[in-house]
Amino acid sequence: MMDQNLGACAGCGVAIQTEDKKKPGYAPASALERKVVICQRCFRIKHYNEVAPVSMGDDDFLRILDGIGSTQALVVMVVDIFDFQGSWLKGLPRFVGNNPILLVGNKVDLLPRNINLNRVRNWMQHEAKERGLRPQDVVLISAQKGLHIDELLARIGELRKGRDVYIVGVTNVGKSTMINRILHDFGSTELEITTSPFPGTTLDKIEIPLEDGRSIFDTPGIINREQIGHMISPTDLRKITPTSRINAKVYQLDPEQTLFIGGLARVDFVRGPKQPLVVYADNDLYIHRTKLEKADEVMEKHHGTMLVPPTGEEAVQALPPFVKHSFKIKPTGMSTDIVISGLGWVTLQGKHEANVVVHAPKGVSVGMRKGLI
Repeated sequence: MMDQNLGACAGCGVAIQTEDKKKPGYAPASALERKVVICQRCFRIKHYNEVAPVSMGDDDFLRILDGIGSTQALVVMVVDIFDFQGSWLKGLPRFVGNNPILLVGNKVDLLPRNINLNRVRNWMQHEAKERGLRPQDVVLISAQKGLHIDELLARIGELRKGRDVYIVGVTNVGKSTMINRILHDFGSTELEITTSPFPGTTLDKIEIPLEDGRSIFDTPGIINREQIGHMISPTDLRKITPTSRINAKVYQLDPEQTLFIGGLARVDFVRGPKQPLVVYADNDLYIHRTKLEKADEVMEKHHGTMLVPPTGEEAVQALPPFVKHSFKIKPTGMSTDIVISGLGWVTLQGKHEANVVVHAPKGVSVGMRKGLI
């Protein structure tokens, strides 16, 4: 029989138990003597950066989020600016009801230094509207660097009007890092929510009391399986996840040339006048240019060796087969991004017509949007 009423893990929110090491919430009995109790999984993530996958299905996420619409609360939706499409929480209006929404763009520190942040805010408002969401406001932050956290707190204070606050988002957008930053900079340091680069760190709703009797709730990240990060190993995930400011890589391409973005995507410039393609991806990700006629041969010969990640033959075999996505860029004079969810994007200036084909693993979202930069 499992332990009862041992409380919740301060790191991930799951119920603590001391009997089954293989199930979520396990903690040795000695851990219960600590002032702040965390489960063994959170302990190993925090201190050893270990991969600690757990079984949590879509129904579990829906169960936790389903009650938000019946409450009176401010909903703070966090997205990853670097992976806006992949971190968009689909169907959010279904959960929030009539509650107001504050849209937070995290990881602003990854964007190129010369970018106009007001333009980014306007761009996010436009993209949200295109997806049927009308947020009360947009705030840009870096939870990791602590940038603009004071502005975020001020807007939360203005918009919540004495109500609870629910923090929502897909996995790995930095929700828990953001809350830890709020706690450390402006509140209690006793509670620290577990963070890691791996999906599914927060396992249940975590309640953080506020002075007026209300609470901030950190909810588990919804898994978006259209992100490429869910299809590769944790080691390779680290290799494609930016940790520093992104440097644009510009390639002047003739028609019938190809760019390999590591071994995870291939961009064919099929037709159009010579023009620049600008790649925004992790700075250390290897990009290889070749002729389109040689692309299949290069892929077959070098996938998993020169074209990495994925690294090694087993990782290549575990990757879903590649599928094609075709795009026609019209000469509107406005830049266009072709986005590969979880990997980055390629920008075309829109001055010339272009036909582009993107090859990416089956199931990965690949789409076109108004240029961010």
